Amino acid sequence: MTPTPAFLDGNAAAGDLELLFGTDMTMASGQCHGCGKQMMLAEAHAYLGGPGTVLRCPGCEGVLLRMVRSPHDMWLDAAGLDYLRLPAPA
Repeated sequence: MTPTPAFLDGNAAAGDLELLFGTDMTMASGQCHGCGKQMMLAEAHAYLGGPGTVLRCPGCEGVLLRMVRSPHDMWLDAAGLDYLRLPAPA
């Protein structure tokens, strides 16, 4: 029997990311500050079981970004990304 991974793909964080950025973020790309891997956010490993959402690099498992929602605020820490590139609207 194959163990179930503790994470989902980055698409699982799409709803909260869209609330924060106002656009579909699954096709946004970034680069991991830890290992330099370039990826689409949809490829990141999403951990949703805690008080917020954590996206980790699929290469080195370094934390790319953390999001926490309170009743009045959304908090974002994206210090694990060297950059975040969003497709420009047509």
